[in-house]
Amino acid sequence: MKRAKLIEGKIWCTFPYDLENLKMATAMFIIKGLKTIAPYEYTIPLTQENVEVLITHNFEVSDELMEFLLQTKKESKKVIETKIEGLKGELFDYQKEGVAFLERKNGRVLLADQQGLGKTLQALAYLQRNPSIRPAVVVCPASLKLNWKAEAEKWTTIKAEVVKGIKPYQTKAELIIINYDIVHCWIETLRKTEFKCLILDESVAIKESTARRTKAVKRLAKGIQHVIALSGTPILNKPSEIYNTLAVVSPGLFDSPSKFKWRYCDMKYNGFGWDYSGASHIPELHTILTSTVMLRRLKEDVLKDLPDKLFSFVPIEIDNEGEYTKAESDFIAYIREKKGDEKALRAERAQQFAKIEVLKQLSVKGKIKASIDWIDNLLSVDGKLVVFCSHHFVVDELMTKFKSIAVKLDGRDTAIEKNRSVEKFQSEERIRLFVGNIKAAGSGLTLTASSNVAFMEYPWSPADLQQASDRCHRIGQKDTVNVYYLHGNNTIEERLIRILDRKKLVLDAMLDGIDTQQENLLTEIIKSYI
Repeated sequence: MKRAKLIEGKIWCTFPYDLENLKMATAMFIIKGLKTIAPYEYTIPLTQENVEVLITHNFEVSDELMEFLLQTKKESKKVIETKIEGLKGELFDYQKEGVAFLERKNGRVLLADQQGLGKTLQALAYLQRNPSIRPAVVVCPASLKLNWKAEAEKWTTIKAEVVKGIKPYQTKAELIIINYDIVHCWIETLRKTEFKCLILDESVAIKESTARRTKAVKRLAKGIQHVIALSGTPILNKPSEIYNTLAVVSPGLFDSPSKFKWRYCDMKYNGFGWDYSGASHIPELHTILTSTVMLRRLKEDVLKDLPDKLFSFVPIEIDNEGEYTKAESDFIAYIREKKGDEKALRAERAQQFAKIEVLKQLSVKGKIKASIDWIDNLLSVDGKLVVFCSHHFVVDELMTKFKSIAVKLDGRDTAIEKNRSVEKFQSEERIRLFVGNIKAAGSGLTLTASSNVAFMEYPWSPADLQQASDRCHRIGQKDTVNVYYLHGNNTIEERLIRILDRKKLVLDAMLDGIDTQQENLLTEIIKSYI
């Protein structure tokens, strides 16, 4: 008989010793805290997940354990149903469940939702719900720092600050955002803020134990009560890559790196040294993670909650700020000189377009390097990506960087070359990136191999913007399409894309039969500067 009951805050269980139950026990209970108390009798940690696994395996579960399970579910439901004070928007149901999971695990979690499901938002909602665990520190790739600040400002009342450089300085922000490359310089300064929660975005960045960033993150995490790791792909190639993340999130989950490698990395001596690049007992590892610290949902699991498209504004830091600021100041001076002279403004439309085009090109030049980092990061955690731009120099830079995994389509290509690029992107697994000119590739094509679209440059028409993103949102697309607007931070692109996005909504309304009049795009941009 397989029985389980509650004794002194732990689950006591017993089951007959046979091959089937041995396999079940191995898969279920190779976790920290397992104790053998007598032949065929064991204790395991008291968690909702463990009780549910016992029920699934037909254990006779005591009334006390059932009461614990019902009470835990009731508390989780309360978290899901209670509105988070100060949160500036409504979470999807699965995101509410993610916040409940964070609460249940006291903020020690590996949130491994697939790319595009809002891991950042769930972590921010948890911080918003728990003011007592602030200040908090976010460590992330450099290309995502501004996005974290923008998301914090969009969704929460939390004061966020991006810190820069290798010379630390004091900050009183409630959310301190820093990149992996410089965290080693900031450890003591961050410690002085007495932060209580550490969030590691794209935590696969600490996969190498000997890397400086990994050692720095481990030092920073020491003694911190709440540690949240976010990664859509916590394992890129081999199980050994997840060990450091688990060691930081749940230090007691596995006894030692060597035991982890022996059990899950198919560790072997190859004649020169120990090789732990393999994989072994993976179903067991998955069971352990999902029953302890990891929550992972795929798009296909939550499609019922998602709209057809999700739009994200991604601010990118430009590296030519001085040159851009001078050009923008000249443009603002020109606009203000003409202020009130509508006749002059109308007569000089061509000149205005030319001046704005200069600003747009400076912005895209300034953000190319950081945008490439962002693209590289997305491709490391998700399948394929379509990037739209306008100028040949942007297309060429992207193709130079990603030439082994990319195809392009612009006005320089023949019809045969265009068809070949689309076919390769749609059918070949190794081709991960499609780089397209908005005019040449923005209509008539089917690019459903990807559910991710990013814009590096922007058209003058909201219809062109919408048509381009629809290349992935066509018949045959099974996922929600994530549309990312990569815009130079504090540049004209930021103004342009927000006007285009607003006009896109108007366009949708017009197509549904609502007659809405809007001023032209150029006029709105000029007005935004006056």
